[in-house]
Amino acid sequence: MNIVAVTACPTGIAHSQMAAENLETTAEEMGHDIKVEVQGSMGAQNELTADDVAEADVVIITADTSVQRDRFEGKPLVKKTVKDGVNDAEGVIREAERLVESGEGASDESDAGAGAATADETDATTATEEPARRGGDREKGLFARLKRLFS
Repeated sequence: MNIVAVTACPTGIAHSQMAAENLETTAEEMGHDIKVEVQGSMGAQNELTADDVAEADVVIITADTSVQRDRFEGKPLVKKTVKDGVNDAEGVIREAERLVESGEGASDESDAGAGAATADETDATTATEEPARRGGDREKGLFARLKRLFS
Protein backbone atom coordinates (compact mmCIF):
# COMPACT_ATOMS: atom_id res chain seq x y z
CA MET A 1 0.00 0.00 0.00
CA ASN A 2 1.26 3.49 -0.81
CA ILE A 3 0.71 6.00 2.02
CA VAL A 4 1.20 9.74 2.28
CA ALA A 5 1.06 11.36 5.70
CA VAL A 6 1.20 14.78 7.30
CA THR A 7 2.22 15.36 10.91
CA ALA A 8 1.72 18.75 12.54
CA CYS A 9 1.78 20.21 16.00
CA PRO A 10 1.71 23.86 17.08
CA THR A 11 5.50 24.15 17.43
CA GLY A 12 6.53 21.35 15.07
CA ILE A 13 9.77 20.69 16.87
CA ALA A 14 9.60 17.34 18.65
CA HIS A 15 6.22 15.65 18.46
CA SER A 16 5.73 16.12 14.73
CA GLN A 17 9.17 14.65 14.07
CA MET A 18 8.58 11.73 16.45
CA ALA A 19 5.22 10.94 14.86
CA ALA A 20 6.79 11.09 11.39
CA GLU A 21 9.61 8.73 12.37
CA ASN A 22 7.21 6.27 14.02
CA LEU A 23 4.87 6.26 11.03
CA GLU A 24 7.76 5.78 8.58
CA THR A 25 9.39 2.98 10.58
CA THR A 26 6.15 1.16 11.31
CA ALA A 27 4.83 1.42 7.74
CA GLU A 28 8.07 0.04 6.33
CA GLU A 29 8.04 -2.83 8.87
CA MET A 30 4.47 -3.60 7.76
CA GLY A 31 5.54 -3.64 4.08
CA HIS A 32 4.06 -0.30 2.99
CA ASP A 33 5.61 2.62 1.13
CA ILE A 34 5.21 5.93 2.93
CA LYS A 35 6.19 9.56 2.56
CA VAL A 36 5.61 11.92 5.49
CA GLU A 37 5.42 15.72 5.42
CA VAL A 38 6.20 17.46 8.72
CA GLN A 39 4.54 20.82 9.37
CA GLY A 40 5.46 23.16 12.19
CA SER A 41 6.25 26.73 13.08
CA MET A 42 9.26 26.70 10.74
CA GLY A 43 7.18 25.64 7.73
CA ALA A 44 6.91 22.27 6.01
CA GLN A 45 9.69 19.70 5.67
CA ASN A 46 9.73 16.87 3.14
CA GLU A 47 6.74 18.40 1.33
CA LEU A 48 4.43 16.05 -0.53
CA THR A 49 4.26 16.63 -4.27
CA ALA A 50 1.15 16.36 -6.41
CA ASP A 51 2.57 13.09 -7.80
CA ASP A 52 3.06 11.70 -4.28
CA VAL A 53 -0.58 12.40 -3.47
CA ALA A 54 -1.85 11.07 -6.83
CA GLU A 55 -0.01 7.75 -6.34
CA ALA A 56 -1.18 7.32 -2.72
CA ASP A 57 -3.78 4.75 -1.75
CA VAL A 58 -4.54 6.52 1.54
CA VAL A 59 -3.73 9.71 3.45
CA ILE A 60 -2.89 9.80 7.16
CA ILE A 61 -2.97 13.09 9.05
CA THR A 62 -1.73 13.13 12.64
CA ALA A 63 -2.10 16.74 13.72
CA ASP A 64 -2.99 18.95 16.64
CA THR A 65 -3.37 21.95 14.34
CA SER A 66 -5.45 22.43 11.22
CA VAL A 67 -4.02 20.96 8.02
CA GLN A 68 -5.32 22.02 4.63
CA ARG A 69 -6.77 18.91 3.03
CA ASP A 70 -7.83 20.24 -0.37
CA ARG A 71 -4.95 18.44 -2.09
CA PHE A 72 -6.14 15.10 -0.66
CA GLU A 73 -9.70 15.36 -1.99
CA GLY A 74 -11.03 12.02 -3.19
CA LYS A 75 -8.47 10.00 -1.19
CA PRO A 76 -9.33 7.85 1.84
CA LEU A 77 -8.27 9.85 4.91
CA VAL A 78 -7.36 8.85 8.46
CA LYS A 79 -7.30 11.82 10.87
CA LYS A 80 -5.70 11.38 14.30
CA THR A 81 -3.76 13.40 16.87
CA VAL A 82 0.02 13.69 16.95
CA LYS A 83 -0.10 11.66 20.16
CA ASP A 84 -1.62 8.78 18.18
CA GLY A 85 1.21 9.00 15.65
CA VAL A 86 3.81 8.94 18.42
CA ASN A 87 2.27 6.25 20.63
CA ASP A 88 0.25 4.04 18.26
CA ALA A 89 1.61 4.30 14.73
CA GLU A 90 0.71 0.67 14.07
CA GLY A 91 -2.92 1.27 15.08
CA VAL A 92 -3.11 4.32 12.82
CA ILE A 93 -1.71 2.35 9.87
CA ARG A 94 -4.03 -0.60 10.58
CA GLU A 95 -6.95 1.83 10.46
CA ALA A 96 -5.69 3.12 7.10
CA GLU A 97 -5.51 -0.48 5.82
CA ARG A 98 -9.13 -1.12 6.92
CA LEU A 99 -10.23 2.11 5.29
CA VAL A 100 -8.64 1.19 1.95
CA GLU A 101 -10.05 -2.35 2.08
CA SER A 102 -13.56 -1.08 2.86
CA GLY A 103 -13.42 1.63 0.18
CA GLU A 104 -14.69 4.35 2.54
CA GLY A 105 -13.70 8.03 2.51
CA ALA A 106 -12.66 9.47 5.89
CA SER A 107 -12.23 7.44 9.06
CA ASP A 108 -12.74 10.12 11.73
CA GLU A 109 -16.34 11.26 11.98
CA SER A 110 -15.44 14.65 13.46
CA ASP A 111 -13.09 15.44 10.56
CA ALA A 112 -14.82 13.79 7.60
CA GLY A 113 -14.77 16.96 5.47
CA ALA A 114 -12.15 17.74 2.85
CA GLY A 115 -11.06 21.16 4.21
CA ALA A 116 -9.50 22.22 7.47
CA ALA A 117 -11.34 21.40 10.70
CA THR A 118 -13.80 24.02 11.87
CA ALA A 119 -13.67 25.47 15.36
CA ASP A 120 -16.73 23.43 16.40
CA GLU A 121 -15.12 20.18 15.25
CA THR A 122 -11.84 21.02 16.99
CA ASP A 123 -13.63 21.93 20.23
CA ALA A 124 -15.69 18.72 20.14
CA THR A 125 -12.58 16.61 19.56
CA THR A 126 -10.58 18.36 22.29
CA ALA A 127 -13.40 18.05 24.82
CA THR A 128 -13.56 14.28 24.41
CA GLU A 129 -9.81 13.71 24.45
CA GLU A 130 -7.74 15.72 26.90
CA PRO A 131 -7.96 19.33 27.97
CA ALA A 132 -5.69 21.69 26.06
CA ARG A 133 -2.68 22.88 28.01
CA ARG A 134 -1.87 26.54 27.58
CA GLY A 135 1.59 27.99 27.66
CA GLY A 136 3.59 25.05 26.32
CA ASP A 137 6.50 23.32 28.00
CA ARG A 138 8.13 25.63 30.52
CA GLU A 139 11.48 23.88 30.07
CA LYS A 140 11.52 25.00 26.42
CA GLY A 141 10.41 28.57 27.08
CA LEU A 142 12.47 31.67 26.50
CA PHE A 143 13.19 32.31 30.19
CA ALA A 144 14.31 28.72 30.78
CA ARG A 145 16.63 28.84 27.76
CA LEU A 146 18.10 32.19 28.83
CA LYS A 147 18.59 30.89 32.37
CA ARG A 148 20.48 27.85 31.03
CA LEU A 149 22.52 30.05 28.71
CA PHE A 150 23.67 32.41 31.44
CA SER A 151 24.16 29.87 34.22
